[in-house]
Formats: sequence, structure tokens, C-alpha cells
Amino acid sequence: MGVDNDDDQSGGAAGMSHVDDFTAFARSQLPALYRTAYLLTHDQYDAEDLVQETLAKVFVVWRKKRLDNPAGYAYVALTRTFISGRRRRRTVDPGAARAGSFDAGSVPLQVDLMTAIAQLDAHDRAVLVLRYLMDYSVEQTADALRLSPGAVKTRTHRAAVRLRDVLGSGYAKETRDA
Repeated sequence: MGVDNDDDQSGGAAGMSHVDDFTAFARSQLPALYRTAYLLTHDQYDAEDLVQETLAKVFVVWRKKRLDNPAGYAYVALTRTFISGRRRRRTVDPGAARAGSFDAGSVPLQVDLMTAIAQLDAHDRAVLVLRYLMDYSVEQTADALRLSPGAVKTRTHRAAVRLRDVLGSGYAKETRDA
């Protein structure tokens, strides 16, 4: 996810090349970025806003520097933008969202998991999405979230415990019997 200086700020045809290249990159990455943003935000409109804000940030860097791994840079920017946005908007009592319980037999597993993940705090959600849904390694997750690998392992364990708490003990028992 490193960047190299590429000070071609000359506008004209060269400038359009950067814009055209970025446009092609954004179009190719849009579905995957949106999918990840939706997993993080659990809301269509928030996911669209997150992707838009991320692509704007990537474009600023794109114009100034050559990115070694633009897709990786975009995912890191997406995750960091999500977390910093959650910090600024923390107005809901996180305990209030956890008050409900889940009935494993009433809705499909995927819906239960999405609902439960949405009730976790931003850092827990980011760790679980990156590690298990995006299949990032511990090291990649640590880099994306600016944590040590040990902190990622600890946070992953604690997030999984919180996820089990949100789902409830009856949920785990019923899914094992199926």
C-alpha cells in the first residue's frame, strides 16, 4: 500500500490520463467497495456515502502519487474512514442496541449475523469484516486498522465473544443441532 511520488501535475492530456485511469479503477472497484461498506455500515445510504468519501480521498492521493496497490489503499481508506466517522457520530447508546434477543428459528442465519454485526461497535465490526468476510490476514488487518498483530488477535477474540453475546446462547445451541 505504499506510494511513490509522481509529480506530474501538468494537466492537459497527462492530467486527463490520471482522471481516466482513476475512473476506470473506481468503476472496477465500486461493487467490492460497496459490498464492504455495506457490511461495515449495514445501511445502503451510509454505505454509498462511505464509498463516495473513500473514492474522493483516494482520488486526492491518486493525482499526487502513484499507488503501488490502489485497491489495497482504497480498502484501508474505506475502513479508516468508517471508523473515524463512527467516532464522530457516537450518539446512540451502544448498550441499547444490544437489549434485544434473537430467535434463531425465525429468520435465516445470514440476516441474524448481519443484524448482530451491525450492533457491534465500529472497531469490532471492522475487525470481523476484514478478518472473516474480506479474508485479510492478521498482518493486513493490523496495517489497515493501525494496530499491532497482537491487538488484532485480541480484538478479534473479544469481537467474536461480543457477537456470541449479541446472538445469545440459545442461538448457538440451535444452530449446532441443525
